[in-house]
Amino acid sequence: MTAIQWDHPDPHLLNVTVQAPHIDLMRHTNNVVYLQWLEDVAWAHSIALGLGPAQYEALGHGMVVRQHELTYIQATRLGDELVLATWLIHADKLTLQRHYQFVRQSDGVTVFRGRTHFVCVDIAQGKVRRMPEAFFSAYSAAVVPQVS
Repeated sequence: MTAIQWDHPDPHLLNVTVQAPHIDLMRHTNNVVYLQWLEDVAWAHSIALGLGPAQYEALGHGMVVRQHELTYIQATRLGDELVLATWLIHADKLTLQRHYQFVRQSDGVTVFRGRTHFVCVDIAQGKVRRMPEAFFSAYSAAVVPQVS
């Protein structure tokens, strides 16, 4: 395995292997699968920070996607082992910005980059609301410092 050059320090990581159901007519990983992987690694990171589905329910708030920016750099194929990385780049009382970088383990090549802008909503009303203090504390503490 080649050393991985991460876009930001200290990523939260999740390992996946491209499986047969991930493959489309073009014989590579279907774009929709990348969206699922974004959600999987984001939830894994959030849970590691102490904010899983149970905490969202208990606090009556959640973070929902407002916008994704997805860049498919290289195709991934059946059997490829990938490392999914994510970081929180920004957090304020209403929003989060998360970055992603997916790397093929065999050669260390970045195959995908993405960004997601999340907003906090009241689950019952579905309206944008300020984050509960537990959200803001956990998420803002995990924001990676930006290098200028």
